[in-house]
Amino acid sequence: MEQGQPNIAVFAATVLELARADPRVLVVTSDSRGSGGLGTFARELPQQLVEVGIAEQNLVGLAAGLAGGGNRVFAVSPASFLTARALEQIKNDVAYSDHPVVLVGISAGVSYGPLGATHHATHDLAVLRAIPNITVVAPADNLETREATLAAASAPHPVYLRLGKRSMPNLHPAATPFRLGQAITLGSGRDVVFVACGEAVAEAVLASELLRAEGIAAGVLSMHTVKPLDEVALLQAARVARAVITVEEHSRYGGLGEACAACLLERGICVPFRLLGLPDEPTYAGSQAQVLAHYALDAAGLARTARECLPSQRSVEGTA
Repeated sequence: MEQGQPNIAVFAATVLELARADPRVLVVTSDSRGSGGLGTFARELPQQLVEVGIAEQNLVGLAAGLAGGGNRVFAVSPASFLTARALEQIKNDVAYSDHPVVLVGISAGVSYGPLGATHHATHDLAVLRAIPNITVVAPADNLETREATLAAASAPHPVYLRLGKRSMPNLHPAATPFRLGQAITLGSGRDVVFVACGEAVAEAVLASELLRAEGIAAGVLSMHTVKPLDEVALLQAARVARAVITVEEHSRYGGLGEACAACLLERGICVPFRLLGLPDEPTYAGSQAQVLAHYALDAAGLARTARECLPSQRSVEGTA
């Protein structure tokens, strides 16, 4: 896979492009210009950027007010703080009032690595899925990030974009169609399908390659939009595969995995199912790669889980 940029860099370049063309595009940030890749934006369009300092509740309230005045507002802050400290403002000022603010949670998941559980965003998908009027998006690579940013900028309702810090491989050809709420298939598999979101998709793709080398037909579904869930794509994949494994850089509780499990159970789809995420404990402190390996959420760990949960009869690649 060709290496790309950090998704946050792609976001920053895309929002700068939008702001150059439309003075109503504003960025509000809470001491996150550097980590959010917004330095160029601040230098070039200072009149379209508002820095509130370390004050996430003010960030969201101000963003809601600016959006209510007819602006297209991106509220940028570390995901761990944006979706915890300012949750009431997200619920009431943005979602309840239905202002089309794009909430951008940067350094999401365990991107902050060695800083530990206080800085890890492992709850954000869960809390925002429970709030009406918010579309929840975790792009996998640079293409998904750019397209999701463009789509969010014109969305009539609030959108949450969840972005990590590391450079991501390019998983899709440049012409891949993208729509919010519509998953992207990255290879189908009749033995196992990984359903993943965000930076976990790349690990799932690497795991699928490891499994294919062993003759195990493994596919990946990039479920970039966690809410609303693409139930059609999920059900199609589950009806073909012998096992379904969900993968997320998030708590096992309330995120992508539980959304998929509920969908399959309600539709009566009986298939071996594993929900992979972070356990109910303060997260391990280490680099992002070390944390993922510790919880078997890296490619090797995902491939190992797939082998464990597959029925004994495996299909041959390319056959039924």
